[in-house]
Amino acid sequence: MVDVHPDDVSPLVAVAEALAREAGALILDGRRQHVSVAATKSSAQDVVTAMDLASEALLRRRLAERRPDDGILGEEEGFQAGTSGITWVVDPIDGTVNYLYGLPAYAVSVAAVVGPPEPAAWTVVAGCVFAPEDGRTYTAGRGLGARLDGRALQVNAARPLIDSLVGTGFGYTASRRRSQARIIADLLPRVRDIRRVGSAALDLCTLASGGLDLYFERGLQPWDLAAGALVAQEAGAQVTGLRGQPAQEAMTVAGSAERVTELIELLEGLEADSDA
Repeated sequence: MVDVHPDDVSPLVAVAEALAREAGALILDGRRQHVSVAATKSSAQDVVTAMDLASEALLRRRLAERRPDDGILGEEEGFQAGTSGITWVVDPIDGTVNYLYGLPAYAVSVAAVVGPPEPAAWTVVAGCVFAPEDGRTYTAGRGLGARLDGRALQVNAARPLIDSLVGTGFGYTASRRRSQARIIADLLPRVRDIRRVGSAALDLCTLASGGLDLYFERGLQPWDLAAGALVAQEAGAQVTGLRGQPAQEAMTVAGSAERVTELIELLEGLEADSDA
């Protein structure tokens, strides 16, 4: 695995921010026009818009110009290997259903990782999550902390679970939704409340900025996770999976270390990493 010198992290953060902002401007302009479904993925409800495709094409063009030796992993066009040891993991619109319906909770997520382009094996070194509707810009560099519009972020101190506001998300297949409904029914009486915003990247960044105490979700893909997880970690959150595994598609759990341990115990007892 290539080593990224600390002096090289800030320039990578700057690239992530510049690209996320440019793609964000593109999709915001596109939102003012008619937005239609271009394709579907895991189910008929899991949609791709033309602006998802246009945003990722823009990100790939700009990365080819700025970082021609780096690899790229994107939600819409897959993995293109590079030679530098750095891979950019991009989500052109995180929260596509929100975008389709005109809801403001969507974002562009851009992250630089070293190692294999999969959450269980990589190290995320730089990232930006940009929310075009209100201009919120979350940035983080490994070892450099996390920021919202330049302001340093810190996760909330651990609260009792019953006083914790918990974020989550749901899949788009019927079998997964049935399982997730069972988990929520058990968890809801144990916490302050549950929020479902519809963008994993923004959920993780909201956790980093104190708007959530805990977050968990099954089914996150690499592009959902990369930049937001780094923002949360650099703000002091533990970001992990179940059964001693790292955060990945099976399950991602984030929050203060003490409370994450308690939530993990509950989720493991409920077999929340299974669709049964």
